[in-house]
Amino acid sequence: MAEAPPRREPVLVRHLARIVDVALAVLTLVFFVTVALATGVQSPWRAVIPLGLLLGALLLVRRRRPMAVLLLSIGGIFVYRLTGHWSPAGWIWPAAVAYFTAAATPRVRWVAVIGLAQLLYSAADIRHVLDSNPTRFLFHVAGEGLLLAVLIAAGLSYAAAMRWRERLRETDSRARAAEERLRVSHEVHDIIAHTLAVVGVQLNVAADTLQEDPAAAAAALRLAKDVRNRAMTDLRSLLTTLRDTAPQPDLASLGTLIADARAAGLEVTLDEHGDAAAVPAAPAVALYRVVQESLANTLKHAQASKAEVTIGYQPHSITVVITDNGRGALGGAEVTEGHGLAGMRERVSALGGALTAGPNSGGGFAVRADIPVAGSAA
Repeated sequence: MAEAPPRREPVLVRHLARIVDVALAVLTLVFFVTVALATGVQSPWRAVIPLGLLLGALLLVRRRRPMAVLLLSIGGIFVYRLTGHWSPAGWIWPAAVAYFTAAATPRVRWVAVIGLAQLLYSAADIRHVLDSNPTRFLFHVAGEGLLLAVLIAAGLSYAAAMRWRERLRETDSRARAAEERLRVSHEVHDIIAHTLAVVGVQLNVAADTLQEDPAAAAAALRLAKDVRNRAMTDLRSLLTTLRDTAPQPDLASLGTLIADARAAGLEVTLDEHGDAAAVPAAPAVALYRVVQESLANTLKHAQASKAEVTIGYQPHSITVVITDNGRGALGGAEVTEGHGLAGMRERVSALGGALTAGPNSGGGFAVRADIPVAGSAA
């Protein structure tokens, strides 16, 4: 079944995110240059400002390419240091926002590895002060390590908070959908009850006046017909709403369907061929319903002990065959198509496919459906 399209954030949220990114970019540039000038760095246009501009500009795309932004930021810092320029802000801080952003992604382990490698290089870079000032060396390495740990922990916490918020949003959405389905079911009940009551009264009137007053009987029947037509229109509208809000089964649910049939005492085998991953939503639901109704009919009517479900996934169509070892049609009698078979046929025909059902040549009953998938809506 096709995946749902990614959820888009509201326009206001996207604008605020851009404002935050621009603000972080400006703060990174300003703070880096300010610290450099305050510590006596001369000629900031030679290296300090270009590095600050690079670090700030990269933050403008940090949400789309977090790992690339982190690696390019670290690369810029390395080039700056390896060309003989001193960084008063250390090795980790200039890329702090990049570290935080990348740590909030599933690649947080790589972020930790990259940070550790940068820390080791930072310690090696300042090793010349180890003999003369070990306290400075210790504070430098410990401070950089603590900052890295805080950034990674903050990124992990932010990602966990976002996942929790998304779960709350999904739970709220499911609750609203359930409430809507409950509301629709109540309305369906009310419509049916009202319609049956009115139609019943008018039919009684028609029956009582048919001989004595045919005109009154005809008027009663017309009123019953009008009520029935209005009710059908309302029901179609409500059922469309109910269908849109109800969760639809997909091919991953076939296993549960087979397990339920086995639990009911039917020995079912499932044989699938081809790639089911590319099947769009509408054919997937139709396939599921065909298998579901066929197994239900087998359990209710066929007196079968075994059933086989064979599904072939082709690039442009799906073929599903359900057979059982039940009694089939007694005495070779013509198959009576009830609501279940009719519903399956209508569902498959609506997609441009075909369904056949009848006694199997080797005994039992067989249902075969050919469902096209080319051009189906995903």
